Amino acid sequence: MTTLGIYWPIQAEFDPRPMIDWLVAQGLGVALPAVVDKKGPLEYRAWRPGEPLVDGVWNIPTPKKRDIVIPHAVLAPLVGFDPKCYRLGYGGGYFDRTLAALSPRPLAIGVGFELSRIRTIYPQPFDIPMDVVVTEVDIRHR
Repeated sequence: MTTLGIYWPIQAEFDPRPMIDWLVAQGLGVALPAVVDKKGPLEYRAWRPGEPLVDGVWNIPTPKKRDIVIPHAVLAPLVGFDPKCYRLGYGGGYFDRTLAALSPRPLAIGVGFELSRIRTIYPQPFDIPMDVVVTEVDIRHR
């Protein structure tokens, strides 16, 4: 089954949750990330609407059931992004560590708002660019 890793939004991030029912109706799987080690990669857990969630790091809901999957593609929220498809998050480095660790590496799709575009994020050696950045204005490919 093809699986999309989504995220549970916090603060003013783009909210991908309305897509979940549509994805499931299309026969696709959905997975939510869970922090299991604050210095390690995220763990994606298969999830369907109605299954129990528990509060994770920063009180972000994560699936209670630990059905670990490697998504074919992952959505990553954009606090900021630059023309080379590098993204800023909230500084934990979780998505970069996850993309570096997953094999096969999923397609990385940054989603956010055009007002978050900046000239550069000054990427560090550990930063991994998104393959695609999607905003309400444009779709950018790396």
